Amino acid sequence: MTRTERVHQMLRLAILDQQLAPGVRLPEDTIGEAFGSSRTIAREALGRLAVEGLVELKPNRGAFVANPSLDEGRGMFVIRAALERAMIKELAGRIDEETAENLREMVEKEAALEGRSDVEAIRLSGEFHMHLAALCGNALLQRYINEIVSRCSLVMAMYGRPHSADCGAREHRDIVEALIAGDIDRAADLMEHHVEEVATRAQLGVKKDCDVRSVLADYAARSDKG
Repeated sequence: MTRTERVHQMLRLAILDQQLAPGVRLPEDTIGEAFGSSRTIAREALGRLAVEGLVELKPNRGAFVANPSLDEGRGMFVIRAALERAMIKELAGRIDEETAENLREMVEKEAALEGRSDVEAIRLSGEFHMHLAALCGNALLQRYINEIVSRCSLVMAMYGRPHSADCGAREHRDIVEALIAGDIDRAADLMEHHVEEVATRAQLGVKKDCDVRSVLADYAARSDKG
């Protein structure tokens, strides 16, 4: 993993963990200081996050954690439902025994978190959808799915009701079993319904303040241990 990838990964995790609050400024020098890297690397990592929709780059002002409104979030889910339905169609004939076992293991990991950690459940849910995208064999579709899932994960981290991720594992299990059975039409219907249901589990919440320097120091330490 390159330095840029490391910084990008840790910043992404801090945002989706709700430790870097929506709208907070992300100074390049503070990031570089925290991770022992240059401002250039910090700028590259922020640029990648901007492509994913997790960071906003404002001319002459710098980088800020994205702060989508609830209405914008709902619009993202409309687009996501259509993209993920198309993704499921691309998976026809691609689910072998090893793939099926991996998908079942991912779902069981999610299920083990029910009622315990919303933040972790949101992260694992996003990884499940991105994993399906990687299996579909369509690089452009995978890129779009990864971007929209990242943005929707931020929306859920901001606005999701307590334990709103609990239903996700059960819905993912149904999708996986339909894929394994080769019932692509049912799997596509289940995926579209799942994404629509996720969108309804959001509500306005209170955004907390955060100390960027302290948060980054914590994630830099976690990265060093890894």
